[in-house]
Amino acid sequence: MDPADARPARLAADAAGFARSAAILETGRLVALPTETVYGLAARADSADAVAAIYRAKGRPSFNPLIVHVPDCAAAERLAAFDARARLLAQRFWPGPLTMVLPLLPGATIAAAVTAGLATIAIRVPAHPVMRAVLTACGLPLAAPSANRSGAVSPTTAEHVVASLGARIDAVVDGGACAAGIESTIVALRDDRSWQILRPGPIAHDALAEVLGCPALAVTDHAIEAPGQLASHYAPGKPVRLDALEAAADEFLIGFGAISGHASLSPRGDPAEAASRLYALLHRAAAAPEPRIAIAPIPDHGIGTAINDRLRRAAAG
Repeated sequence: MDPADARPARLAADAAGFARSAAILETGRLVALPTETVYGLAARADSADAVAAIYRAKGRPSFNPLIVHVPDCAAAERLAAFDARARLLAQRFWPGPLTMVLPLLPGATIAAAVTAGLATIAIRVPAHPVMRAVLTACGLPLAAPSANRSGAVSPTTAEHVVASLGARIDAVVDGGACAAGIESTIVALRDDRSWQILRPGPIAHDALAEVLGCPALAVTDHAIEAPGQLASHYAPGKPVRLDALEAAADEFLIGFGAISGHASLSPRGDPAEAASRLYALLHRAAAAPEPRIAIAPIPDHGIGTAINDRLRRAAAG
């Protein structure tokens, strides 16, 4: 039997499930956990063997760094060098869907594969109560990329995780559907006081600029510093056409606003609702009989910028 056809342990989001998850993680094995963004595939970030298991389960390129999740800012400052700007962002947006790329502290107990050999670490304090409970129960920093095969559509339910990874992982904690439905914003703080958004997400540019006091620099090169920067990513396994006003005969149309389609990201044209439903509908479109997928236009501002970023990468796949 293909390992993907088997099923990992399905754990409840309760004290027993948290304790079992912590025990599994402490031994270097893998547990999928819900966050406010998507489900993450967690392993202890201080173990090279545990991190290697993430790469094997996902089929993930080893040059693609992982985000480290910690329970609070104090834990983050034991791993990364914070300046005044980083503390301001943490005060404003943590716990929450913001990842900061900061200098890795010398001697930080993080497996080298987590940072893909870089001198920086991608780190965040998540808000989801399940992830926070498990972080507290295990007392470990957790590397946790999205809990799906590399390059495929990210998971927003436990069912998505099981369908993608099967017995490649040891357990999944079922915390229901993720609220934000799109991965965290990733911001890099540079030594010259500039900053860049490496991956758009739920926290938009203007909210970050308000705190940091200046606009972001454009990302002009193709160096991989953080997850989600590969040109082809979030792919549903079918050709994807963007900005579609109607469906061709062989297309499953994902609508938005006045364009209804076979299913709609948001009939009322709400970008936040669209973000929360994006991956669920890409999974649905992937399972539909139509061999192609068409997606209605999404306004390219605010969280719509993050949605369009994911859609362009999905179409590139």
